[in-house]
Amino acid sequence: MNPMRVLSLLACLAVAVLAKPNGRMDNSVNQALKPSQWLSGSQLEAIPAVDDLTIERLENMNLERGAELLQQVYHLSQIHHNVEPSYVPSGIQAYVPQPNGEKTVAPLNEMIQRLKQRQNFGQDEVTIIVTGLPQTTETVKKATRKLVQAYIQRYNLQQQRQQGKQGSQDYQDQSGEQKKAQRTSSEEDSSEEVKNAPTQSGNIIVIDLGSKLNNYQRYAMLDIEKTGAKIGKWIVQMVNELDMPFDTIHLIGQNVGAHVAGAAAQEFTRLTGHKLPRVTGLDPSKIVAKNKNTLTGLARGDAEFVDAIHTSVYGMGTPIRSGDVDFYPNGPAAGVPGASNVIEAAMRATRYFAESVRPGNERSFPAVPANSLQQYKQNDGFGKRAYMGIDTAHDLEGDYILQVNPKSPFGRNAPAQKQSSYHGVHQAWNTNQDSKDYQ
Repeated sequence: MNPMRVLSLLACLAVAVLAKPNGRMDNSVNQALKPSQWLSGSQLEAIPAVDDLTIERLENMNLERGAELLQQVYHLSQIHHNVEPSYVPSGIQAYVPQPNGEKTVAPLNEMIQRLKQRQNFGQDEVTIIVTGLPQTTETVKKATRKLVQAYIQRYNLQQQRQQGKQGSQDYQDQSGEQKKAQRTSSEEDSSEEVKNAPTQSGNIIVIDLGSKLNNYQRYAMLDIEKTGAKIGKWIVQMVNELDMPFDTIHLIGQNVGAHVAGAAAQEFTRLTGHKLPRVTGLDPSKIVAKNKNTLTGLARGDAEFVDAIHTSVYGMGTPIRSGDVDFYPNGPAAGVPGASNVIEAAMRATRYFAESVRPGNERSFPAVPANSLQQYKQNDGFGKRAYMGIDTAHDLEGDYILQVNPKSPFGRNAPAQKQSSYHGVHQAWNTNQDSKDYQ
């Protein structure tokens, strides 16, 4: 049977056995994982090959139901180990966002030529974000948008400060006296934390793999190793053709994109003999389709330093340790506080990291090594304190636990006010985002 059809049948089967007239979950499925104990082979063959799992469907389920469904589909797919990766996307789009709201958009294989037209690109820090879910829902769009906005603010802070000073000097009424402006949300960033935050120059590249994973079959059947190798080769080509240092690259992957980022970093090392300095996994996903003889998935050793944030361990995410250091906000669970479904839970890792990227918020997420949330709450953790996010120390190892807020600001050390745009510099990007998104 075709592996894609097998996966579709498993998804349909899981939906069927989990759905009850009263909408409750049937816990009896946990007692029997073999499909043959539910349906005969001919009945399995007769089930239509329908792509029954979508981002929208999962987003409309409550957290517990969606997590249970994904767990069942995953376990069903692992029974006979016959679901092998078969999807390698072509024509992956990439874009480079600008503070003024514009984007340079091109297929990945054409992006390097576009980057050559930009003066001094890559001479400072370069952050490469690999998306892992299609931007078909506002939850996914918003999380990615927040991460991009945060980096735009981080990399343009010096310019923002200068524009802020100039704006205050120019804001005078006709009599020449300074006029007190009404406080706006953009001024919330004028806190002492932001004013004292160090400046950092850099560039952002978003590799929008997620837009190619627009149904569950593609998502689950993704060949992580081959897809990651393509991106790894592209990074090597970019470094060589732009004559840029590789040790300023930070590779970030969302969900299944976290594993692709790890594979890309491995390919970079294979081709160059050098390791990228950092790979960050934002809620690394379960891997449904695996090659039998290949170890697949983000892991320590993929880069000089690998960190991971797990926000839906028993939902879309994985309980498997993925980095040198792994952070578990509120401990391993189906989701985190405030997340009402598995998609929102998965994207919270991106929201947390984005919050830490904003100037002044680098240490908003203090964590300690602990074996459980209970141990953490009892102040019985061990080892030194650490910070989840952009400011994570590169010598950390082990599992860290912390508590987060259910709403923004999520970090318990974050300033009381939500972060917004700094003097409007990247407000244009936020305003123009929806009109410039592509699928």
